[in-house]
Amino acid sequence: MKAGLLQEVQNTFAALYKTLSLFDQSEINVIPFEGSWTPGQVTRHIIKATSGFHKVCDINTKKLNGAIDEKIPVLKEIFLNFDVKYNSPESVYPEDREYDKNELVSRLQKIESEILDIAENYDLSLTCLDFEIPGVGNLTIYELINFAIFHTKRHIHQLKVIHEK
Repeated sequence: MKAGLLQEVQNTFAALYKTLSLFDQSEINVIPFEGSWTPGQVTRHIIKATSGFHKVCDINTKKLNGAIDEKIPVLKEIFLNFDVKYNSPESVYPEDREYDKNELVSRLQKIESEILDIAENYDLSLTCLDFEIPGVGNLTIYELINFAIFHTKRHIHQLKVIHEK
């Protein structure tokens, strides 16, 4: 299970870096069409949504009854259904400013490292009591990492749509 999870994290971040490579610095802050975020804002949103996982996994966790992957189907349905558009929670809404592509990629690399460390070294069955997805609830560490994967894949898709425009 851990080996597959580690591989999926690496594959997802590799796909994200490859997709970001389609944009040069001059394009990273351009709004591609009305109602869209810039590629920089999409990337900043990913960073905000997947930052601080060590803290979430270190502080307030508990072994609860239930399958380690119980909420995976609902997470997949929410984040990998590209036909449904959601409004971002305020806490992970990207700031309206100019972004530096290299700085964004550097932050993503740190997040990838952190998630890989958690996937490899933590008890994935523990539930994170300080992290909750509205309508879904608290997640096990295993589900939290999968949330990061699914959420990132959703925004890789969004970046590809932006690039096509």
